[in-house]
Amino acid sequence: MTATEIRDPAGWLARLRRRRALRERAGLGRTLRSRDPTENVLDLAGNDYLGLTRDPRVLSAAAEALTMYGAGAGGSRLVRGSTRLHAQLEQAVAHLLGQPAALVFSSGYLANLAAVAGVVGPGTVIVRDAHVHASLIDACRLTGAQTEVAAHADVTDLAAKLEKFSARPLVVVTESVFSVDGDLAPLREVHALCRRFGAILVVDDAHAVGILGPDGGGAVRAAGLADEPDVVVTATLSKAFGAAGGIVAGPTDFIDHLMQTARPFIYDTALPPAITAAAHAALGIIRHSPELRDSVRRRAATAAEFLRSQGLTVVRTPAAGILAVAAPTAEAAVQWAAACHAEQVAVGCFRPPSTPDPISRLRLTVNARLSEEDFAAAVRVVVATAPAGRVSSRRHVPGSDED
Repeated sequence: MTATEIRDPAGWLARLRRRRALRERAGLGRTLRSRDPTENVLDLAGNDYLGLTRDPRVLSAAAEALTMYGAGAGGSRLVRGSTRLHAQLEQAVAHLLGQPAALVFSSGYLANLAAVAGVVGPGTVIVRDAHVHASLIDACRLTGAQTEVAAHADVTDLAAKLEKFSARPLVVVTESVFSVDGDLAPLREVHALCRRFGAILVVDDAHAVGILGPDGGGAVRAAGLADEPDVVVTATLSKAFGAAGGIVAGPTDFIDHLMQTARPFIYDTALPPAITAAAHAALGIIRHSPELRDSVRRRAATAAEFLRSQGLTVVRTPAAGILAVAAPTAEAAVQWAAACHAEQVAVGCFRPPSTPDPISRLRLTVNARLSEEDFAAAVRVVVATAPAGRVSSRRHVPGSDED
């Protein structure tokens, strides 16, 4: 009998079990919890900022498209998956963002993979912000390009890195509103550096579109950078739009380039028409609902002020609908989130490696569907259930607004 024949065929599963045990011992285990549509929970965890997932106008548009086209798209966009609904959504999204053209993907993750790969060429150096979303990190890795990490929202460090590689083609990758802490990137300053060094700027605007900017057109448009030839914008339709899917918007030549060459577009089944129609209906509501957009920003700011007044550390000043509250340890964050859930309040629980630093957090998101009273009550639950060893606002949190 050979060595190959006596190897344990289940040995790799034993290794996975050991790795899981190590994660759980460090307080980093993950659990899937099924959500009941009738559950009586105040939602401070989801990304449905404007409460449009259940809006009757959105549901009606989805139902009509479902009846017309069926459950799925039937194929990739270049085969059978494209419908007039996809084209209408792309035109409307481009107009909202102030961009010449847009392309719809089946997820924001795939949109980011395509956008970053689309701007990288031979010899390109990517400089990304340290706090960008995992999809952007993966996108940078998958291109195979040399990637440098700039300190979070630090234009001085960004300038130094661009200067160091100024002889090479450059791409800068950032979020606008950062997904973990909810703070806003200094987009005007970042773009000025890109223009100075000839870099292309890719901005993931996922948590700003629908909340910031004219008509909810996002942080890039708010910064006056819409329709710049060296700016590419990505976003998801699963947050303020309350639907699903991703978008890339920018110069017409670039969008055509993605349609011709982007593997996450060419080889992926198209976004279902019903979801496409839902997102388009949501976009119309967003454009004509300044009170909804204003309420998200106002509630986030008010909650941050209250949490800080109660001795908790809000890691960064919220720019849109996200705020993060520091926890003493990963285990404490898990227990805190569970205590909130026991009081019928859902919160996000972010721990390393999902966080860009060693700090575990509760991530709270604003949902405009909640009444003012319910939102305030939910925030009070977060305070009431805080762990005894909580990080107070008087203790220094590295990288926080207290730096």
